[in-house]
Amino acid sequence: MAQAAQKITLSSSQDIPFDKLVLSQSNIRRIKARVSVEELAKDIARRGLLQSLSVRPVLNADGVETGAFEIPAGGQRLQALSLLVKQKRLAKTAPIPCIVRDVASGILAEDDSLAENIQRVTLHPLDQFRAFQLLREKGQCEDAIAAAFFVTSQIVKQRLKHASVAPALLEVYAEDGMTLEQLMAFTVNPDHVRQVQVWDAVKNSWNKEPHAIRRMLTETSVRASDRRAVFVGDDGGWLEDPALLDPLVAEKLHTEAETLAGEGWKWIEVATDLPYGYSHGLRRLAGDQAPMTDAESSTHAALLAEYRALEDEYPEEVDAMLGELEMSIEAFEARPLIFEPVEVARAGAFVTLDRDGGLAVYRGYVRPEDEPREDAAVQDVGDVDAVGQGPDTGVSGWQPSATSGDGTVITTGGQPIGADMSEDEDDGALKPLPERLVMELIAHRTLSLREAIGRSPDVALTLLLLKLVTDTFRTSSASGSCLEAAVRHVYMSAQAPDLKDSVVAKLVDEHHAAWEADLPLGDDAALWDYLTVLDQGSRLALLVHCLSFGINALHEKANPYGVGITTSGLTRRMAHADLVAQPVDLDMVEAGWEPTVDGYLSRVPKARILEAVREAKGEGTAQLLDHLKKGEMATEAERLLKGSGWLPEVLRRADLVALDGEEIAEGQGDDVVQPEEVDLPAFLTADLPSSGASMMAAE
Repeated sequence: MAQAAQKITLSSSQDIPFDKLVLSQSNIRRIKARVSVEELAKDIARRGLLQSLSVRPVLNADGVETGAFEIPAGGQRLQALSLLVKQKRLAKTAPIPCIVRDVASGILAEDDSLAENIQRVTLHPLDQFRAFQLLREKGQCEDAIAAAFFVTSQIVKQRLKHASVAPALLEVYAEDGMTLEQLMAFTVNPDHVRQVQVWDAVKNSWNKEPHAIRRMLTETSVRASDRRAVFVGDDGGWLEDPALLDPLVAEKLHTEAETLAGEGWKWIEVATDLPYGYSHGLRRLAGDQAPMTDAESSTHAALLAEYRALEDEYPEEVDAMLGELEMSIEAFEARPLIFEPVEVARAGAFVTLDRDGGLAVYRGYVRPEDEPREDAAVQDVGDVDAVGQGPDTGVSGWQPSATSGDGTVITTGGQPIGADMSEDEDDGALKPLPERLVMELIAHRTLSLREAIGRSPDVALTLLLLKLVTDTFRTSSASGSCLEAAVRHVYMSAQAPDLKDSVVAKLVDEHHAAWEADLPLGDDAALWDYLTVLDQGSRLALLVHCLSFGINALHEKANPYGVGITTSGLTRRMAHADLVAQPVDLDMVEAGWEPTVDGYLSRVPKARILEAVREAKGEGTAQLLDHLKKGEMATEAERLLKGSGWLPEVLRRADLVALDGEEIAEGQGDDVVQPEEVDLPAFLTADLPSSGASMMAAE
């Protein structure tokens, strides 16, 4: 016989005078909520109480009801009502709608309080955006919506812009397919078709950062010298339809990948641009150089003989001939590598563009999941690839886009990081640098600091001892140090596309490759013997090199809730990095960083561009630029700042910012050129009054 379902009896509701209500000690909410009591009181005064209070009768010592009621769930609403009573906007005896829990209930008051706060479902941001849009469509202005929900009109306008993004992209955001920052980037261009095109281009790419999305949406033309244009073979001065360029590049790269698939690789990753550290975590196949044929050997020997004959004389007129001979000799010596077929079957390759717009192919990388089981035990020790061979890792997270006939899985890369030339919200005020840009700049600084530590044994040992002593004696928290003493490779998730081509990146790669060639990797016993007989100087150099890879002076978003680094930890990390930068004499100018359009100037407001020129070249020169549009201003500022030694504040040494209370040279443009000495193009002064030059000279 079927058992009858138990009937449910709901708690009764009734109106209770306000002066009979008290806050329960069983209310589990102790931390201040996002909405203040004052704002909640204003909202209740405007629209009334939307949600009843959950109450229980208060009992005396004998278990008899006293006529008062305690509130385990709804304490903030009670405080808001109390404020309205204090303001004499609500009577002390005003009836308050309440749900009364039976005094004999077996449910604890704390249970009710916890359930009410946990079981509520937070509104998805997209629902809020759409709700604001509906209110606007029904006649409410931005100011009225802002006042009703206690936000600024600017926030309402921003969220209305979010809701205006292409419906297809809003659905992607609703399914957590993109971040809020990415969604915000699409608002710079109202064209829904172009928005969808850009998302299709970047969604599976290496780089789908907001600033790259904004650059693609605001890009109206591309120089013929752009490496993408060079790669597809365009001969014009400008490409007027950038929307067509990226698909052309992707298609041509994919064709090259299909050809490469014939070599038998398991996978091929295709990308227009790959970040520094792309191969971290992958084992690089050694391979053997392809032997020269007899004819090639004879030609190579003849070239060497001719080169040596010219080198002995070395008059200036044969300098060009020597350069040509060097290129020919290098072409012979740069032999293609031959790999074992069994290794090719489990390895992959990268297909990308080099910095000049040529095709670049990096062969022979094995992902950890493709390693044979019997070799798994040695991978952690000996199979770390040279960092920065070109592009980045993330291999295990790729989503295949195509498969060749031979079974090679080909995945497609994305777009290069470019300039965001948007004029939006540029009111001339000197605003803080964008956080993403700070991350990229600090990545430059971290890599330069890493290279400097790698050539400073004494400083490196001091740094290591500092970390070890701190850990051993617990003199302070170990969190927030700029050294990961494990040592584990610290991947720079936020980086500009030129980082891998920087001077310091090449220095780090050269040092790493030199050690990798000497070390017997993959055999623990052989490596132990090698290290045992290594002379003390070489042991120290190897220690310093390994230690430098643990440098983590990166800026990242702080998390106050304990996941990742905290704000205090980040502050300590940056201070720690400044401390280490001093004895190694870190100089970002010598490290090769310069303020370029793509790397800095197009990423900041016009006020920041003018500030840079003003610091490096003087007020007069800055005034010559202030009438330009942002794109022209950024281009001209790059020319003026080249070689000036100017640095943004986040790249300046803290100990050199001020000396004896005075500003000093680093990053301040010490060789300030007066306006009349600056070689400016005519278009910069075309809109100035005729007396402008004399006024500048007078300054």
